[in-house]
Amino acid sequence: MNNFQYHNPVRIVFGEGQIRELSKLVPTDARVLITYGGGSAKRTGTLDEVKDALNAEGSKREIFEFGGIEPNPEFTTLMQAADMVNKHNIDFILAVGGGSVIDGSKFVALVSHLTEEDGDTSNSDISQRVSRDKAWDALTSYTKNINSAIDLGAVLTIPATGSEMNSGGVINYNERQAKLPFGNPLAYPKFSILDPTKTLTLPERQVMNGVADAFVHVMEQYLTYPVNAKVQDAFAESLLKILITEGRAVKANPDDLEVRKNIMWTATMALNGLIGTGVPQDWTTHMIGHELTSLHGIDHARTLTIVLPSLMRELKDSKQDKLLQYARNVWGISAEDMKDNDEAIEQAIVRTENFFKELGLPINFADANLDETAIDPIIKQLEAHGMTKLGEHKTNDLEVSSRILQRAAHA
Repeated sequence: MNNFQYHNPVRIVFGEGQIRELSKLVPTDARVLITYGGGSAKRTGTLDEVKDALNAEGSKREIFEFGGIEPNPEFTTLMQAADMVNKHNIDFILAVGGGSVIDGSKFVALVSHLTEEDGDTSNSDISQRVSRDKAWDALTSYTKNINSAIDLGAVLTIPATGSEMNSGGVINYNERQAKLPFGNPLAYPKFSILDPTKTLTLPERQVMNGVADAFVHVMEQYLTYPVNAKVQDAFAESLLKILITEGRAVKANPDDLEVRKNIMWTATMALNGLIGTGVPQDWTTHMIGHELTSLHGIDHARTLTIVLPSLMRELKDSKQDKLLQYARNVWGISAEDMKDNDEAIEQAIVRTENFFKELGLPINFADANLDETAIDPIIKQLEAHGMTKLGEHKTNDLEVSSRILQRAAHA
């Protein structure tokens, strides 16, 4: 196991009816900006429930709203939210939604102070407007140089990304055809409320996307090479098996709240940093997937299920030990049951593909109505965004990415 430090300051408030705890969690005199997405928070009554809790007796909070954050949070939309933070002197942001809303709200919290005229304390429009150039520069440098942020809390409604318990996110910028990750310890939410009942109204597509997203999050921290990290490996394998079992269960019986509870908590644990401590990681699938979303508008999770099987086949030699461990400990396949290691690995990949297909998810280009003509633009985007040395060994160059995509195109 490699050396590591692990710290996670997020308070998790889990269970039915826990939105009422907002009255205790958000400072009573805060100026709160509630951020949300396309309107489901309003339609389902969650937004009213949030506001009722914030307006509990004795509260002096002032509440503002910003809706319309996209499923892939758009840079230009978030800049409008950041301007609103400054215009109304917001000192607490409350994200109500899934990972995209939380990611976008983190970015707003980090860049709101990057105004057009730093140090100008007047109320002029220019001092309130966040500099788009400064915010873009912050994003392209992973926001690592930012040293102040607005406090943030979250009410999770879509389990998938784990953003509710980590300090990172991903932002889309259509004008630049870019989808880029960021991270900063200041972006950890102060708290996150996880009420599994809020997931019962989600469309099946979103539920299955969430299961897939969490599954691949685990795989990217697990499927590398052994470093004798028994705790992390066993934890990762357990999370994968839970997602397989509960993913099938929620498709068969979407009203089972106990299943929803396990999916929600598993998705959070998949990317709160714990299983990634002390182990090598490989986020190649995500980096390629981001370009598929940016160029073709494919749901994030579905880009991952398109790329992962081809990546597993292309990199099976460098990942052989962990692929065999995955086959044995997650799918119950051993090399002894097969003719050789290659057959065991291929069977594990096939079972992974079949699981994705059971959930109605794509596993290759054809399933997403793409062909090999999509490859060159993706490679150019990877190059433009500096994604030229990916993987646990930093050896997944553009040629490797191209071969992965060729496999996905011809699967």
